Amino acid sequence: MKKAKEESYHQYIRHKWLILSLLILLAISIGIFSLMSGSASMSLSDVLWAITGRGDMRASTIIWNVRMPRLAAAAVVGIALSMSGCIMQNVLRNPLASASTLGVSQGASFGAAAAIIFLGAGTQNYTGNATALTITQPYMVSLSAFAGGMATTLAILTLSRKRNSSPVVLVLAGVALSAMFSGALTLIQYFADDVMVATIVYWTFGNLGRAGLREIGIIGTLDLFAFVFFALNSWNYNALESGHDTAKSLGVNTDILVPSSLAVCALITSVSVAFTGCISFIGLIASHIMRRFVGNDFRFLIPCSSIAGVIILLAADIGCRMIVSPIVLPIGALTSFMGAPLFLYLILHQEKSR
Repeated sequence: MKKAKEESYHQYIRHKWLILSLLILLAISIGIFSLMSGSASMSLSDVLWAITGRGDMRASTIIWNVRMPRLAAAAVVGIALSMSGCIMQNVLRNPLASASTLGVSQGASFGAAAAIIFLGAGTQNYTGNATALTITQPYMVSLSAFAGGMATTLAILTLSRKRNSSPVVLVLAGVALSAMFSGALTLIQYFADDVMVATIVYWTFGNLGRAGLREIGIIGTLDLFAFVFFALNSWNYNALESGHDTAKSLGVNTDILVPSSLAVCALITSVSVAFTGCISFIGLIASHIMRRFVGNDFRFLIPCSSIAGVIILLAADIGCRMIVSPIVLPIGALTSFMGAPLFLYLILHQEKSR
């Protein structure tokens, strides 16, 4: 009997590792296809030659200066949004939770816009007849975005601790907070000049091409820190799946774990929003898809959700570049179209289960 249980457990683990390996292969394949796709289509050999530094100047310029930064941005932002959604759903005991549905992304947007307009984090550049706004102080923008995202997170955490706060109530609170921050963002735009208003409106659409190597490095570093933190607490999150009381009986200090986890989620989400704009529903989609394949074992759910987030965001970016090529559609709009039906389904499912 003991041997049979051990064999069953090893088979369970092998199944999870197989799924994780397949996800990594799929992410690599879509990444290569992303490098091949665009208004200037390239063959696989063109991409491989350009990556190894032996391609022609045109292909190397397109790959290294345009497409590779977009791919890297999709990777780090996809990891940040999907990890935060996965953890938020666990610690809040709410399958509808994610940075976009709870208003964290909108709070971060408000903080970043306030830094650009009022704190001098953006500088106007004049090139001929064109005028553009460049973010010159990314750390200030990141801190302001984190402050806005954290304010929303604290409000949601306070509400979640009250009795009889159902998942739908928390989402409705997120909608209210989103509306409040959207109104505040409209007010500060009213006092800005035309260039800043146009830049902020364009920025809120979401654009992976906006993040440079410096910004990608910042998000990637925070992703690594967050992943290590979440991975070290994976058994604690497994315990939380059975409820806070059960987790406490197993020795989990939920009074520290829950707020610290939400703070890390707010950090990586807010910084991603600060540099790429609002990209909705990635955290909601990725984690729910992966629960179907790996269950609620957070040792595997966290890395699988992270890679799934990369795959979904890369696929959305390819769609944005290919649907009406050579025009690049805002990726935030496309992910909203992808995520909204799932969000509605989850709300209806929650209502039926009550």
